[in-house]
Amino acid sequence: MKIHEYQAKEILRKHGVPTLAGHLASTPDEAERAARDLNQPVVVVKAQIHAGGRGKGGGVKLARNPEEARAIAARMLGMNLVTHQTGPQGQTVRKIYIEAGCDIAKEYYLGMLLDRSNSRIVTMASSEGGVEIETVAAETPEKILKVWADPAVGLQPYQARQLAFGLGMNRDVAGKFAKFASALYATYVDADASLAEINPLVVTKQGDVVALDAKINLDDNALFRHPDLAAYRDPEEETPAEREAHEVGINYVSLDGNIACMVNGAGLAMATMDIIKLHGGEPANFLDVGGGASEEQVTQAFRLLTRDPKVRAILVNIFGGIMKCDVIAGGIVAAASKLGLSVPLVVRLQGTNVDLGKTILSESGLRIIPADTMTEAAVRAVEAAGA
Repeated sequence: MKIHEYQAKEILRKHGVPTLAGHLASTPDEAERAARDLNQPVVVVKAQIHAGGRGKGGGVKLARNPEEARAIAARMLGMNLVTHQTGPQGQTVRKIYIEAGCDIAKEYYLGMLLDRSNSRIVTMASSEGGVEIETVAAETPEKILKVWADPAVGLQPYQARQLAFGLGMNRDVAGKFAKFASALYATYVDADASLAEINPLVVTKQGDVVALDAKINLDDNALFRHPDLAAYRDPEEETPAEREAHEVGINYVSLDGNIACMVNGAGLAMATMDIIKLHGGEPANFLDVGGGASEEQVTQAFRLLTRDPKVRAILVNIFGGIMKCDVIAGGIVAAASKLGLSVPLVVRLQGTNVDLGKTILSESGLRIIPADTMTEAAVRAVEAAGA
């Protein structure tokens, strides 16, 4: 689950991560009042949307007095902010964050995420603060330093100092950076985060280490342990389809392609999207109905897919383990009959009761394109979408 910058900083402050003072605002009056309360020579007006690259899109501005903060807020609130992460459609700015300015001496990058290849949380640091880490990785990968924390003991002080000295920090700043990194690691673990990213992390001219920006993604599967964090969900940042999917327990993310996917299991869904692209197609969505979807959820999934005007074909890729193939086949037939599909439907079933499932599909009277392998399914879906 994505959250806003101001929410991420609330979490960080609870764990002792240094941040700057700031206030949320949703009107120009609130923005002016927030700037006045901060009583700083310069404040920063930041658009709050679930996307990076806000500064380049005009979503981060400096204000040198409360009146200027009000004027910037009036222009920013309601604007359609387009960044490289929003896509060309952009996102509407409904909230802004008024934050104290600071004297920046140097900007860095610090991020943490799970490295599944070795079951460790990897901490990454770079001297290229303020630049998207993907760009740094592509153009200057040698500038990304990494350490891996043993989950039994966590990020150790010597590892954090190793990063600090690798970034060229002096001894005093390195000590503060090590405390900062340890607090960020505690935040990541305690909040069950899937990503914690500070970009930029700044060293001020006074020698302080501060999170100037913050991005935290939370693990949806762990939110039952954090009702306070689950309350951070902002439905207005989701598409109508994503909101509807959330309400019925379906994992759905809209994409830009024209081949809709319905899959059970996140890993299989990712593999399905990859193989579609491998054969020249573009997925229209990520949709995981889960391991025990009901007929109603399958019907709801089809409803979401068919509402997307970009969709030219639907690919259903199901591995029947807990979910039996005959049950999912019955759900597909019921949903397709009820909704009256007008686009080609490619179905690949494997697993428990697969023969019975295929029989149900073949005897349904519906125009279903069967496939036995993922490659065959992807090829047929790409051909159907092109036709």
